[in-house]
Amino acid sequence: MVKTLARITAAGLMALAASTALAAPMNLKIAFVDPLSGGGASTGEAGLKTFQFMADQLNAKNPDLKLEVMGYDNKLNPQESIVQLQKAIDSGARVVVQGNGSSVGAALIDFVGKYNDRNPGKEILYLNYAAVDPALTNAKCNYWHFRFDANSDIKMQALTNYIKGKPEIKKVYLINQDYSHGQAVRAAARAMLKEKRPDIQIVGDEVAPLQKVNDFSPYIAKIKASGADTVITGNWAQDMALLLKAAGDAGLQAKFYTYYGGGAGGPTAIKQANLPDHVYQISEGYPNIDSKAGHDFETAFRAKTGQELTYPRVVNLMNILAKATLAAKSTDPKAVAKAMDAIHNDTLYGKDSFMRPDDHQIFQPIYISRFGPVDTKTVLDSENTGWGWTGDGVVEAKDTILPTTCKMDRPS
Repeated sequence: MVKTLARITAAGLMALAASTALAAPMNLKIAFVDPLSGGGASTGEAGLKTFQFMADQLNAKNPDLKLEVMGYDNKLNPQESIVQLQKAIDSGARVVVQGNGSSVGAALIDFVGKYNDRNPGKEILYLNYAAVDPALTNAKCNYWHFRFDANSDIKMQALTNYIKGKPEIKKVYLINQDYSHGQAVRAAARAMLKEKRPDIQIVGDEVAPLQKVNDFSPYIAKIKASGADTVITGNWAQDMALLLKAAGDAGLQAKFYTYYGGGAGGPTAIKQANLPDHVYQISEGYPNIDSKAGHDFETAFRAKTGQELTYPRVVNLMNILAKATLAAKSTDPKAVAKAMDAIHNDTLYGKDSFMRPDDHQIFQPIYISRFGPVDTKTVLDSENTGWGWTGDGVVEAKDTILPTTCKMDRPS
């Protein structure tokens, strides 16, 4: 009788242990590999806070998930990025997220592809939230890489469609960073402006070393001397803020069409430069879109982190990662990638977005907004400047689609 009772008790404990194990949340470690020091630090820190905020939100919402985001400083260097990613893998990371620097993105795609080939059953995923060189989802595309930002060509397509209806734009100056992203921006601007507005003069086209220029006044002097009424730039972080500062110091009143004017430090630089309604941004979102969900999220995010949301696409990325993981019922990157391959999901602002399986490029609405004085009683400002982003146009996701040359090898 005692032995029988012991067997029953043991069986019960085993069943309880098994049910507890089944009920345990799925753990997924995410390595954030981006600059946390140097000229890109403000951008990297803003991104890390956004990923960690989203992990907390999703963990609270989904008891079956436990997402952990770990920060690794890559110093904006491709080789250092690989070193840091290997450290993250050794610590159990199965997903890497990165965005700042397409040269870093290219290095990560190459590393992840080779790593997964050599380590079947231990694969990792690379989720790209901001490296926008078109080559990353064309010539360099890889099954294990998913991009959650519109690439440079998609953004330029939206921007030049907007410029097409602005006859007052007559002289354009291109200034970009001297690496793959900057080169892609200038090439797309030249080609698309020639096609859509052949009357526009491109009066300057140059590149500057990435995050190494401390004074952009010589560049601004050349822009001013050219007579340009419009500047197009893909600059980001310190290179964006210092470019605007120099424009203000020189009294340049040209319009700036930017990819990243709303990044950390950008709004303050625009206000200090006294360029009201002169700086535009092409992005997947901004704080004052007419969306209750977006407004509520922005308010909660600011209250928790002390910063505004500069990466709506990180919200979209993390929501899709959680959705794919729950659908796969697994944190195995192979299962998650399969669930994410052609996924649809609403953006933060309630609009459909979708992943193209051909190249793993996401498509989502693209907004054009401008920065200037706002009524802070009804409109959210940025960086406590009293100025904010307001809408100037939107391109729906289906109208942003461009073809891809990707020839993707898929795992068996």
